[in-house]
Amino acid sequence: MRNILVFFILSLVSYRSIAQQITYSLPESDDVRSLDFDIIGKVGGNFLVYKNLRNKYAISIYANDMKLKDRIDLDFIPDRTINVDFVPYPEFTYVIYQYQKKNILHCMATSIDGNGKTLIEPFELDTTHIGFFADNKIYSSIHSEDKSKIMIYKIQKRNDKFNFTTVLFDGSLKLIHKSRIETSYEDRKDVFSDFFVDNDGNFVFTKGSKSNSRDYIQKLTLITKAPLQDDFSLSDLNLSGNYLDEIKLKVDNVNKQYLINSLFYTKRNGNIEGLYTAVWNTKDNALVSQNFATFNDSIRQQAKSEGGNRLAFNDYFIRDVILKKDGGFILTAEDHTTQSRGAPWNRYDYLYGYPSYSPYDYYYNPYSPSSYLFYNRYQNYYNNGGQTRYFYQNILILDLDKTGNSVWSNVIHKSQYDDNSDNFLSYGIMLTGGEIHFLFNELERRNHLLNDQTVTGDGKLTRNPPLRSLDRGYDFMPRYGKQVSSYQIVVPCIYRNYVCFAKIEY
Repeated sequence: MRNILVFFILSLVSYRSIAQQITYSLPESDDVRSLDFDIIGKVGGNFLVYKNLRNKYAISIYANDMKLKDRIDLDFIPDRTINVDFVPYPEFTYVIYQYQKKNILHCMATSIDGNGKTLIEPFELDTTHIGFFADNKIYSSIHSEDKSKIMIYKIQKRNDKFNFTTVLFDGSLKLIHKSRIETSYEDRKDVFSDFFVDNDGNFVFTKGSKSNSRDYIQKLTLITKAPLQDDFSLSDLNLSGNYLDEIKLKVDNVNKQYLINSLFYTKRNGNIEGLYTAVWNTKDNALVSQNFATFNDSIRQQAKSEGGNRLAFNDYFIRDVILKKDGGFILTAEDHTTQSRGAPWNRYDYLYGYPSYSPYDYYYNPYSPSSYLFYNRYQNYYNNGGQTRYFYQNILILDLDKTGNSVWSNVIHKSQYDDNSDNFLSYGIMLTGGEIHFLFNELERRNHLLNDQTVTGDGKLTRNPPLRSLDRGYDFMPRYGKQVSSYQIVVPCIYRNYVCFAKIEY
């Protein structure tokens, strides 16, 4: 009897792991294809989505069955607001927004509950006087993993130096400390990573230095600032003569460390040789380990889309770093290129060379769910030379221990392309227990079919059956999806040229 009961329980667990259910929202009349949106998350039991159409700001509130409960106009946000960010909690979300009035920039905040009701009157976090021709998009907001610390920061360039202002708040938006720091910066030679604040309130990022704008990174510095300090702590990392690609920084709050990853080269204009990993301990403020792991021929053969083994990773970009409790992590990278008349594919331009992209405008993250808010600007760049075709190919998955040594590796094989838009390409990730779900479209009879492949903790790759309730006519944008609970992810879709949203439950 006991064995039967155990088998029944295991059967239920197994069924739960493969039985996905998709529920769609109905498109609203204003949710045209050009809609800007941001999936805020699950707040007060409802799913909240921010929408902006021609400077009309609103939040749509969806019930668990994805039926629209209400659409709340955000009347407190002025016209032509420069940006809007959200810090969601289980029962409310902060709204942080920036707008300009005459020559003053205002950074404001308020909070709303799961029904869109404003809980507090909007109040000012910071202001800045700017000149007539000055860049007016200077504020960015970040928060710690546990959301106990929220920071707004701004970067203004003066006389070949960057002037940082960081304003640190606690989870109640009470001011902890404000700092103003000047640091050196050379245009087209220096590049910053993404910025983070950890659970203790430390501000952290990296600066890579190149000999010129068309070169790889040959010097790397970790930059930190303690919550109450008014200067940066700079720590140079020895690259042993190697060269780095784009830097991916990750904060590991559980193990009190920072993970620094990059694809690396052994010579200028060479091929990608492997993965660079550095682990920095925040307690001792010291480097724990540094590793240059070369990709062997076996993984090169598996990962390449075409060409020889030596060229296998030249079109790969690091996408995700997923932390493990023991200090190790899983890293994913994706093969991506574009093809355009009169504008050949160039890795440097893709990473650093967008025209209109200010080197200190750090709002744009091409792999963030909210990056849909800015997709038109970058597509226009690629399209100015004619039609552009986007290619997103294989996904590399690496499991690494706490020192950056490889435990196992695997590759998801896929082949995606589209013309003039990559909104339906690439992939999204859903974490469920001991598995990572990779959601991506594959073209089948001229229709996008959403696929689900999982990888387990020991590297086993499984191609799951097509998701249930894949109604015809819905085109998923998985790269902009957002996991909203331990078993739910909300993914935007296009249906008859309208934007709607699909909840996928595992």
